[in-house]
Amino acid sequence: MLLRAAEPRDAMAVARVHVRSWQSAYRGLLPELYLSQLRAEDRAGRYDFATADPLQPQTMVAVDDGPDGPDQPEAPIRGFATVMPSRDADVPDAGELCALYVDPECWGRGYGVALLSAARQRLAKRGYNAMMLWLLEGNARADRFYRADGWLPDGSRRTESLWGITVNELRYRRALD
Repeated sequence: MLLRAAEPRDAMAVARVHVRSWQSAYRGLLPELYLSQLRAEDRAGRYDFATADPLQPQTMVAVDDGPDGPDQPEAPIRGFATVMPSRDADVPDAGELCALYVDPECWGRGYGVALLSAARQRLAKRGYNAMMLWLLEGNARADRFYRADGWLPDGSRRTESLWGITVNELRYRRALD
């Protein structure tokens, strides 16, 4: 696998991973009708993979390193992670993990661990001492994944509207080495 910065040409592939991951990971947590109506075409236009502004979200992708090499247009994107400065006023010294999604066909194969490690490194290089993320309440699989990496809930909760649906989330934080 190769980890690299997302490029504008990756938008549709990232959107496909994003939608498939939501449809699998959030089954039973979000309404089935809502999940079945998610479309990659609707999501792809929302990404900005061209910006170099460190205050804006920065996305990296995990790409299969196949026989033709990872830079081939056919090289499948298996997952992505997006980081930026924390958007929460009470943790201004933290970086935020805005998204970490892996294609469900690739769960358990190390893509998520590699992306999370790369996200930590990127934020540490920017001078952050901690990371935070918001996790959908009831997402036991993600809770186990993040706790295994040293993340813990910090007691903050919020109700958020994501992709047109209201969800309850818990904030997790982790110190950066």
